[in-house]
Amino acid sequence: MSHDPDCIFCKIVAGKIPSRKVYEDDELLGFHDIAPWAPVHFLLIPKQHIASLYDTTPEQHAGLLGKMLSLAPKLALEQGVVNGFRTFVNTGEDGRQEVPHLHLHVIGGPRPWAKG
Repeated sequence: MSHDPDCIFCKIVAGKIPSRKVYEDDELLGFHDIAPWAPVHFLLIPKQHIASLYDTTPEQHAGLLGKMLSLAPKLALEQGVVNGFRTFVNTGEDGRQEVPHLHLHVIGGPRPWAKG
């Protein structure tokens, strides 16, 4: 499994930076965003370093991406989101990706939200 020693999310995966986890298995880690936009805002990331959605292929990553999306409803419900949520993946500089490690945002909870 590849890691980038300078990547903040790889450091979270390795346990070098603490996080408030919502999910973990062999492939994925889910944790609360440190600057939440909504009452519930967590990220799902692959443990393997994948810089962005640009770096995925259907042949290699369809299962991983599908797993990330299909986990979102279950985890949102576990975090108390009952009236809908939003998912998004920022990709690249113009897509406003701030951390160069693939991550899925899951945000929800009562409105109004800080953003979105």
